[in-house]
Amino acid sequence: MSELYKIAFWLAVFTIIYNIVEGVVSTFLGFEDESLTLFGFGADSFIEVISGLGIAHMIIRIKKNPDSKRDEFERTALRITGYAFYLLVFALVATSLYNLWINHKPVTTFWGIIISILSIIVMWILVIWKRKVGKDLNSEPILADANCTMVCIYMSVILLLSSGIYELLKIPYIDSLGTLALSYFAFKEGKECFEKSKNDAYCGCKKC
Repeated sequence: MSELYKIAFWLAVFTIIYNIVEGVVSTFLGFEDESLTLFGFGADSFIEVISGLGIAHMIIRIKKNPDSKRDEFERTALRITGYAFYLLVFALVATSLYNLWINHKPVTTFWGIIISILSIIVMWILVIWKRKVGKDLNSEPILADANCTMVCIYMSVILLLSSGIYELLKIPYIDSLGTLALSYFAFKEGKECFEKSKNDAYCGCKKC
């Protein structure tokens, strides 16, 4: 049992480190290539780091007492994450609408394709592994975290589609449309964070 909690904790730590690296690379390349979708994807990764810190803390808490409720540290992390997501949504929507207005197009979206494929693979492995640990521990919090990680996969698919379509067809507005799609999921994540901060439910996802 203790070994399984240790695995769950290190999966959370890996998720945090991966999101930091992904955030740095994606925002840098997104800025260099003038790809708002890739830049927004990277900014989302930084916000996921805050959420990941709350998850790591949660695992330590439930290891000590599986029946314990969400504490103030987790609720604060959720509120900060929620505000960060809402701020990101505002910035991405405003910038994408401006880019549509001026008919802006990226220099290239090649790196968006590469990063999105890597992210899909890594996040899918994490989902499978977290679900296995959650089932073995019969832990609702860990299973909920695994299911909510699927949102990261959805956002990676959006990045892949928008980047791939642009590279193939060079449609100017596709990058902005991809950004608006990312904004939709970021808004849902922000809303869910606030909902979870107000109660002891571990996931607001309807599929969880």
